[in-house]
Amino acid sequence: MPYVIAEPCIDVKDGACLDVCPVDCIKTSDDAKQYYIDPSRCIDCRACELVCPVTAIFSDYDLPEKWRNFAAINARFFP
Repeated sequence: MPYVIAEPCIDVKDGACLDVCPVDCIKTSDDAKQYYIDPSRCIDCRACELVCPVTAIFSDYDLPEKWRNFAAINARFFP
């Protein structure tokens, strides 16, 4: 999984990341508390990370240990 959206996105859902994603791999639902990155579609371009106003998006390699579980949370959002 190239990029992961972690805890700082919860209850913020700014959406700046949606506008810059060239492959439309960032999704949410009305009842979800955050956005999620589809690990099978992300092309590791870093565009979303650069525009996130709450610093919630991390490369899987740079994901802080305290938010490691968000890699699985992002992946589970997608069937």
